[in-house]
Amino acid sequence: MSLKPDIIAFDESTVLGAFSQPDDGLVRAPESAHIFDACNVGVVLRAVLFVEAAVGVGAMFGPGSSVDWLLRFSLLTGGVLPATLAWLIAACVLKDHLAKLEPAHQWAAGIGLGALAGVAGCGLLMLVGLINPAPWWASAATGALLSSVLVAGLVWRTKARTPAATAARLAELQSRIRPHFLFNTLNSAIALVRAEPAKAEAVLEDLSELFRHALVDQGESVTLGEEIALAQRYLAIEQIRFGERLQVQWSLDPEADRAKLPPLLLQPLVENAVRHGVEPSAQGAQIKISSVRRGSMVVLKVTNSTPAGAGERGHGLALANVRERLALLHDVQARFTTTVNDGMFQVRLELPL
Repeated sequence: MSLKPDIIAFDESTVLGAFSQPDDGLVRAPESAHIFDACNVGVVLRAVLFVEAAVGVGAMFGPGSSVDWLLRFSLLTGGVLPATLAWLIAACVLKDHLAKLEPAHQWAAGIGLGALAGVAGCGLLMLVGLINPAPWWASAATGALLSSVLVAGLVWRTKARTPAATAARLAELQSRIRPHFLFNTLNSAIALVRAEPAKAEAVLEDLSELFRHALVDQGESVTLGEEIALAQRYLAIEQIRFGERLQVQWSLDPEADRAKLPPLLLQPLVENAVRHGVEPSAQGAQIKISSVRRGSMVVLKVTNSTPAGAGERGHGLALANVRERLALLHDVQARFTTTVNDGMFQVRLELPL
């Protein structure tokens, strides 16, 4: 009995019609978050209270009674409050434009606006004759410092709201293991039922375990060891489809297995290697997966031996999704890079242990 797992016996066109999403196998990269969402009344109130508290503490640095402190506080408020409101209005009006910038540029823009607001507040006090000479540099530095704290608060607020959106995107990701993969796997099992029933049973067990991990909430993180076991099951299924065309080389460090990463993170990377490395190559390809512990960090690599650019060009959605979820879990402690070494595409992750 010849095994032709790539021939789909199911009425795929009918079933796939129920799927409105494009068949990337991964969720779409989210749009840039509006960090500078300063149009919210609560944000404005907290920002004003924070700046006024800072001004009140600053006004204490001077001799005199409580009346003198109140006068200094009132004087500073006359320049700081309009400057703060101007900063918030500018952030609100420009939020769509600022959201398109890289994070570092967003920080620079926010701090720059703060420096300009500080200078404007100082100029306002000078115009009404309350200060002379005007401390321009001190005002700009104070505005930049206070705005940096405000930007940090807005970033924290955005991250606090992110888990709900991320959970929704992860749920979509988990429910969208490619329909083609499901159909081909089931047909592979059907082709094996009579000729090699034990192998057919193993394929269905691997598929069941893969879907159990994909559809059951695994929590915020899992261990690298668990992700590797899941990837091994996935590749065992694909091995049935591609036979000798798919060659897998594992180089695993047991000490790296304790590293934490978001659930269902490694499998999409391995699937990408199969889709863009093995599928487009008539001779097949070798996929190399390695992990190694280096001090307090773990380095994980996924490489395919098909020259980069040989297969169908992807949209980078898998990589964008992995990068975002990894940053959400580990922030700056983790690194995610893609490189082309000797013409071969490689994904590299660095995780804290």
